[in-house]
Amino acid sequence: MSERLFQILLAPHLSEKGMDQKARHNVHVFRVRTDATKLEIKKAVEKAFEVKVEAVRTANVEGKKRRVGRTQGKRPNWKKAYVTVKPGSGEIEYFEGT
Repeated sequence: MSERLFQILLAPHLSEKGMDQKARHNVHVFRVRTDATKLEIKKAVEKAFEVKVEAVRTANVEGKKRRVGRTQGKRPNWKKAYVTVKPGSGEIEYFEGT
């Protein structure tokens, strides 16, 4: 189980909306595996960043359709998680030393 926890979080999802959520409501946005559950995401964030998680919300994102000439394709679907950190439990740093 603990080995899977290290594979749940893929990357922080950095966007204007995500940075606004972080500043106002202490909510962090991550790209996660598509088969990850909310409980697994909560445990992975708590273990990786040593913070207490208050809530986890998830959203399945549909991959965009793309075309080059006559050839059509589609980017893969992915999942993102909105993780609310309890106040006073610590801070999640994306960029260390910058």
